[in-house]
Amino acid sequence: MAVLLEIHYDKDEILETYLNEIYLGQDRDRAIHGVGLASLYYFGKTVEHLTLAESALLVGMVKGPTFYDPFRNPERALERRNLVLRETKDRGFATMEEYSKARAAGLGVNQKAAMGTSPHPAFLDLVHRQLRRDYDEADLRSEGLRVFTTLDPRVQSAAERVLERKLAQFDKGKIFGDPGLEGAVVVTDTQSGEVQALVGGRDVRFRGFNRALDAARPVGSLLKPAIYLTALADPAHYTLVTPVDDGPFVWKSRGAPDWEPTNYDKTFHGAVPLRTALAHSYNAATARLGTDIGVERVLATIKRLGIEREMQPYASTLLGAVDLSPLEVAQMYQTIASGGFRTPLRAIREVTTQDGRPLKRYALAVEQAFPPEPMYLITAAMQGVVREGTAQSLKNWLPPETAVAGKTGTTTEQRDAWFAGFTGDRLGIVWIGYDDNRAARLSGAGAALPVWGEMMAALAPEPLALPKPDGIENVLIDPESGLRADFACSGAVELPFAQGSAPVERAPCASALGIAVEGVKQQAKSWMQRLFGR
Repeated sequence: MAVLLEIHYDKDEILETYLNEIYLGQDRDRAIHGVGLASLYYFGKTVEHLTLAESALLVGMVKGPTFYDPFRNPERALERRNLVLRETKDRGFATMEEYSKARAAGLGVNQKAAMGTSPHPAFLDLVHRQLRRDYDEADLRSEGLRVFTTLDPRVQSAAERVLERKLAQFDKGKIFGDPGLEGAVVVTDTQSGEVQALVGGRDVRFRGFNRALDAARPVGSLLKPAIYLTALADPAHYTLVTPVDDGPFVWKSRGAPDWEPTNYDKTFHGAVPLRTALAHSYNAATARLGTDIGVERVLATIKRLGIEREMQPYASTLLGAVDLSPLEVAQMYQTIASGGFRTPLRAIREVTTQDGRPLKRYALAVEQAFPPEPMYLITAAMQGVVREGTAQSLKNWLPPETAVAGKTGTTTEQRDAWFAGFTGDRLGIVWIGYDDNRAARLSGAGAALPVWGEMMAALAPEPLALPKPDGIENVLIDPESGLRADFACSGAVELPFAQGSAPVERAPCASALGIAVEGVKQQAKSWMQRLFGR
């Protein structure tokens, strides 16, 4: 083997390869291989900036990286370094003056040894996977690439800090059963799809099982917005006030037992407006709506939202009987948060060589998956989830004017707790559960939402205010009847509708004066459109 190496490579190439591979210490769960990584680990600088004394320390460690570890055995390391310096002088590679200066220098290592591969191993796991998708493993190990990521340290720190604290709090109070809760968090930029933070478990420094990427868990009600989006994309048949039957529902399928979904509160609520069924996450109403629309149509919507995993066309899929990772959920909700533009989530902005030459720029890839009108309507419905539905406790962390849109998720026997929500600038996905999948008293509102709320409160999010599409009009609606209202109707709410889909019939509370005033307003609007073309 030595002869073959000599034939194919010269001495400098062999030495360079050796220096890039030699073992030079252990950083918790990471082996330090090569002088490049060692110089960063021990001195916080790249190889070309090492001094003679620092270089001699690394060379001296080759004989025994543990025995001469400068953090644990500084005196032994210093003695070994000075031996290397003396040999360097004696062999004519350093002058007496250079030798004396280097020998007088301290070890110069970092004040504190690093702890593991990175302070944020879960995020780097995503970076590594995206790199391996685009580059050969050999190039990643030998080319000395510089990788610029999308990590936002402030967001990452908030996500880690809050997840650790809330899980410890839940465990200490045994709110959800015996200690051992785990969690995961993904935070993205709503417009660019850049992953700003990713936490893979409660031990945020642990480089191991990454729940944010690999824990495929049932998502429960997090799939419901896809059902309501499918409906709202058909304004001729469905609006936010369309009555939906939340009565007992039975789905019969040949060769399978009957499926009879029940609501979280064990109660059926009769005919309810579509927006109310989503806000309160009524299972019976949602299952009936989804089967009326067609399971295949709903699955097509989920795929357009960005979910690539194959899903079975079963009615139970409508209520989240499908396993997804937090990152996959983030991809789905990213499309909703961006107003219908599907953007692949990314953790890398650019890759260059050591001298700064660009190799690959991860350009923003955007595809319009849905028209703006149904996306505006589903966002309004999801804001109702926070304002008056299952996520209304979010007011304990964020003021109402933040206008968060979100959805809670709780799975069978309360094994998994989810919350997905977005503000004007950030989307966050939180999962809480047990690794052994034990049944617990976990709910999205009780376990995942507090983590999301406390995290976002620390980041001062921008209010959510989507621009209203041209094809949307706001109409005053009487919540009692679901019909068109005016100022005479107590408790009337203004809701968005696709043009021409709002109720025409007046509510009983509407007054003749109100109808007249509305007529004048519509006539004035028509005149303005003629004058200004809008």
